[in-house]
Amino acid sequence: MYIEFWIVVFLIVFLVIYRKSAGEKFYKFVSGGISEIYNKYAPYSFKVVREKAKELGQEYSVRQYIIQIIFFAGGAAIITYLYFYNIVISVIYAIAAVLFIPYLTFLRCSKVYSEYIFEEIQVYTTNTIMEFTTTQSFVKSLEGVRDSGVLEDPVLQDVKEMIEIAYSSSTIDDAIDFMNSKYDFYVVKNMHQLFLQITKEGAKDSGESLENMQQDIDALVEGVYRDRIDRQNFHKQFVTFGFILYFLVALIQILLGNDSYMTLISEWYVQLMLHAVIFINTYFLVSGEKYYNEDVGAE
Repeated sequence: MYIEFWIVVFLIVFLVIYRKSAGEKFYKFVSGGISEIYNKYAPYSFKVVREKAKELGQEYSVRQYIIQIIFFAGGAAIITYLYFYNIVISVIYAIAAVLFIPYLTFLRCSKVYSEYIFEEIQVYTTNTIMEFTTTQSFVKSLEGVRDSGVLEDPVLQDVKEMIEIAYSSSTIDDAIDFMNSKYDFYVVKNMHQLFLQITKEGAKDSGESLENMQQDIDALVEGVYRDRIDRQNFHKQFVTFGFILYFLVALIQILLGNDSYMTLISEWYVQLMLHAVIFINTYFLVSGEKYYNEDVGAE
């Protein structure tokens, strides 16, 4: 009761401060604080993918993040209160749920970034093949793609690096090794291998080989977009099922009756099992989110 009292006091103080402050000023204060913490402590990879998500217009606004925080905290508090009927435990779980938001944000931004990179790789491979049919030179093909304006960073910058490496070493081997190490797509490696073969060994009918390579790229792209649709459908069903599992405790209470359930959760081992149920189901949901958001466009 002592802890619950101070929680209530904290909430009252928070509301009083909010009422005395102008709403917009308070919003700017919160958003500014969040941005400052993010810029100071976020890992480099997080910053890169988040900035790209912003450029593509797929990053959440601060207001959307606040709504997400309220949803996570409120949902966790309600669910865990149905389990334990203890406000302190509910508050702890609400805070823990909010702490998952940065990780879920990283997964979502990584998905956006991965999709973007795959599309840029598609543009790189397709246009390099088209340029090669005209120039019959791998380096000249890269220069044509570089100057065409169809590529964007970071792939554009890497293509420029390839060109510099090729001219400095007087061979395309190091340039190809550089690009293969940056982008682990088999379509990239296969295309580069084809160009190596044509450049070093010659080919009686390079046009047919390039056309087959282009068909492979088209088939890959089609397969990836189908996979995205399948993942989206799976994701909706998965999240719905995961949340239903949380509320199975309500069914147990209906079957046992509220009095019997309250008597049951007074036992320490029952509470331990309920915590385990929450942890396992949360791990199940987070693992599903990780699967949904990672390796998009990978082969």
